[in-house]
Amino acid sequence: MSPPADWCDAFIYLLSFAGGYLLGSIPFGLILAKLAGLGDLRQIGSGNIGATNVLRAGGKPLAALTLLLDVAKGTVAVLLGALWSQDTALVAGLGAFLGHLFPVWLGFRGGKGVATYVGVLLGLYWPAAIAFGILWLLVAYRTRYSSLAALVASAASLAALALTGQWRLAALFLVLTVLLYIRHADNIRRLVKGEEARIGESKL
Repeated sequence: MSPPADWCDAFIYLLSFAGGYLLGSIPFGLILAKLAGLGDLRQIGSGNIGATNVLRAGGKPLAALTLLLDVAKGTVAVLLGALWSQDTALVAGLGAFLGHLFPVWLGFRGGKGVATYVGVLLGLYWPAAIAFGILWLLVAYRTRYSSLAALVASAASLAALALTGQWRLAALFLVLTVLLYIRHADNIRRLVKGEEARIGESKL
């Protein structure tokens, strides 16, 4: 006797979320920093495991590779989820983002999620990801604040999804954007006080 369809669907959703979470939880910045002989990235600069802190610790090539891999894990999770349905792609994307923010391997203390946010967006709706990247570059170039660029670009991406009628994507990215802002709470406070580190400075 075959299991009911609703149980099969629930299993697929759970598998998609778990697979996305495990992909997202791979701490590429931490791994690459250790392989490069830089030590524990959590003890360097801001203590963050993302590409911005890798840039401070190890230079542009290593930071670029970290950025690429953190984007890729979000995109790959979505594409694997999409093998079943659009809904499971959304669930896998959510899992990947949460995995990066709260990786089980690091005591649920992960990165701030910008690159993986872009990766999920790229897998689900690539024009919005391109727009995110362009806006990030413009804001970062004018202000030299990586955090401000991410906050502006993520809010704009969410607004664009809503304005173009991508309601299911907008609902997902509302959750992701809120979480991204929460993870940037310290950066927001420093921005308000004028104490945030600019791109290229040694530490926050």
